[in-house]
Amino acid sequence: LPDAPARVVSLVPSLTEAVAATAPGLLVGATDWCTHPTDLDVARVRGTKNPDLAAVRALSPDLVVANKEENRELDVRRLRESGVAVWVTDIETVPQALTSMRRLLTGPLALDAPTWLDEADELWGGPPPPVRDRVAVPIWRDPWMVVGPRTYTTDLLRRMGHDNPFAHGTARYPAVEITQVDADGVDEVWL
Repeated sequence: LPDAPARVVSLVPSLTEAVAATAPGLLVGATDWCTHPTDLDVARVRGTKNPDLAAVRALSPDLVVANKEENRELDVRRLRESGVAVWVTDIETVPQALTSMRRLLTGPLALDAPTWLDEADELWGGPPPPVRDRVAVPIWRDPWMVVGPRTYTTDLLRRMGHDNPFAHGTARYPAVEITQVDADGVDEVWL
C-alpha cells in the first residue's frame, strides 16, 4: 500500500462518509450510491456492484477502498492487476467495523484517529443491552429475503436491544416465506 495516499476512490458508501468526515480532501472519486455527505463533490464511478473501472483508473488513485460484501471480487482483482492498490474491509459486527475503520484511517491513510471514532468506540463497542423485542429486516422480495446471521445489520440490531429472529442458520440472507417475516413473536418488520 502507498505511504500517505493523497488520492482515494471509495466504492463503499459508509467508507466514503467516514473518509469525507475525517479528511475530505483525500477523496477524488466515489460511487453514485455515496450520497453522504450531501455536498460531496467528487467524480462518480457508477455503482458498488458495477463500478466503471476505467473511470476509477483514470482518477489515478493512490488507494481504492472496497468491502468484501459490497463490491465484487472480480472488480477488486482487476483493479489490483492493473496496479491499483485496493483496501478491502470484511465486516460482520459493529466492533469489527470500528476496528477496521481505525486501521484504514491510521494505517494506509496515515491520519490521526478522529474524535468521532473514539466516541463511536465508546458508544457502540461495549456489550449489547438486554433484548427488548424481535425485529425482522426484509431486504428483497420475489423471493423474500431477510437479514440473517453473521451480518453487520444483525449485530447492530442486537446492540440496539433487538433480536433478529433470522439470526440463526447458515445463510447470511436467507430466502423466507412472507408469512415468516410477519410471524408471531416478531414485534416489528423494518422495510
